[in-house]
Amino acid sequence: MHSPKAVGRQAATRKYDIITALGTYALARGKHDHRLVLRLLTLITARYNWQRDELAVGQREIARMWSVDERTVKREMAKLRGMGWLVIKRQGARGRVSEYSMNFERMLEDSREDWAKVGPDYNQRMQGDPAPTQGAEVVPLPVRGVVPTPVSGNGSTWDLARAILHQEDAANYGSWFHALKSGERVGGRLTLVAPSRFHAAYVQSHFTVRLLNVCQTVDEGITQVFVTE
Repeated sequence: MHSPKAVGRQAATRKYDIITALGTYALARGKHDHRLVLRLLTLITARYNWQRDELAVGQREIARMWSVDERTVKREMAKLRGMGWLVIKRQGARGRVSEYSMNFERMLEDSREDWAKVGPDYNQRMQGDPAPTQGAEVVPLPVRGVVPTPVSGNGSTWDLARAILHQEDAANYGSWFHALKSGERVGGRLTLVAPSRFHAAYVQSHFTVRLLNVCQTVDEGITQVFVTE
């Protein structure tokens, strides 16, 4: 696949190719994807540092740029993290904004089916991989089990949080998080329902801080996450 690294002599071409891939991907989908990708492209062109692979901009500035409120910014950024397109490098704290990197490999992989729509020259350049050596043997990696990729569903707090956990903590997601279901929300307290008493007790004792941090990136009104059977 065409290298997503926008550095060196071909940097300008790679940047335009990435932007083209994202735009074509968005235009092949519904209005919500149109808007989400347009917002991401605006951040990339306005504030992304290609050399350092760094996006460091506050929610207030993003809200102003997107003409939305900060709550919408939190949810949209959470969606992008859940898709694996944004990766948090450093969590914001004490007046310091969060820093993100761009997972262009994932963006290009997700948009691959749309490359041919741009034209055969673009598609060939983006594919970019040399033909496999004749007779080379491909040995698949063993798979012990498949955990379904979470679906954002109706965009609820737990739907978005699960998608982020799947991208950023895949091991614990497969073992502990994917089986949790959203329970009632009372004030700032979100209840998650586990499939067994042991499961609930283990998650409650080991992961509640992690779950609370992720849920708060989606909805800052959450002040407590409680796990029950």
